[in-house]
Amino acid sequence: MQPPLNLPSTWRRSNSVVSEQALASAVICTRNRPDMIERAVRSVLENEDDAFELVVVDQSSDDATRAALALHLDDPRLTYIHTTRVGLSAAYNTAIARSRGDIIAFTDDDCVAPRHWLRSIRSEFAKHPDVDLLYGEVRIPQGAWQPGLHIPALRFEQSERLSQRDGFHVLGMGANFALRRRVAEDCAAFDEALGGGGPLRSSQDYDLQYRLFRRGLVSLATPEVGVDHYGLRNESQWPATLFAYGVGDGAFYMKHIRCLDLLALRLYLACVGRETARLVVKRLRRSPHRSEYLKGLLRGGFGSFRFPVDRRQRMYVLQ
Repeated sequence: MQPPLNLPSTWRRSNSVVSEQALASAVICTRNRPDMIERAVRSVLENEDDAFELVVVDQSSDDATRAALALHLDDPRLTYIHTTRVGLSAAYNTAIARSRGDIIAFTDDDCVAPRHWLRSIRSEFAKHPDVDLLYGEVRIPQGAWQPGLHIPALRFEQSERLSQRDGFHVLGMGANFALRRRVAEDCAAFDEALGGGGPLRSSQDYDLQYRLFRRGLVSLATPEVGVDHYGLRNESQWPATLFAYGVGDGAFYMKHIRCLDLLALRLYLACVGRETARLVVKRLRRSPHRSEYLKGLLRGGFGSFRFPVDRRQRMYVLQ
């Protein structure tokens, strides 16, 4: 049995209506990163928010992550789940099933959330009541970058809506996003063929975003919500990272193409064309590694056919 949350006495739920502040659920999924997870968990637990829980899903192969979190395991806001089932999408689905918040916010085990992170997510959802999925910025911390290192990051100059009215293109980063509970309940789960640790490597959040778009729902990318990313990759690691991003993107697009989605086909062909053009320019400048993402795009597209697709749900079928 999970310990009860220490929530304000004004917090009451009745038919999903909350008289004061609704419960928010933060989620961190991790695997074999005991040196990073404690800082990420501590940053969320230090958030200035009156009603939240933190669900940590640990897929590690040993007890080192649990040991790293020993100081926090008695915190009634923390739900720690260890599972041998590997894959980021599977971890997300586990976290959603065990969480209780009306808003579910996701960050990574190599990120640090500011104290106002959950409050800023609440604020953006309140300002945009028709938005169901929200992406925030993923920032490079001051002093973290050094020559020869790569840190995946994403900044927005201004807020941008993605919808059938506003248009769609892939935008966002899985290290900082949030969704409303109603999305998780009504619009199916994360596709477990996609995502880190899955057979198709990444892009599980892009896939959810596209499925929401096809159902007429709205996503928002906003600079008002941000986390700091400490996911450093050196020169030897960066090509594999780009390749994995490409595999996931290619498989995400191809799944929807196999559902006879012409927009997905146009997006995929545009992405391949854009990356091919960039590769030519980068080679002229003697810039290494640019080809790895393009290779991944093609590999992911072909790799899609390893799995059947449920066209009604737009989900891969894992056998």
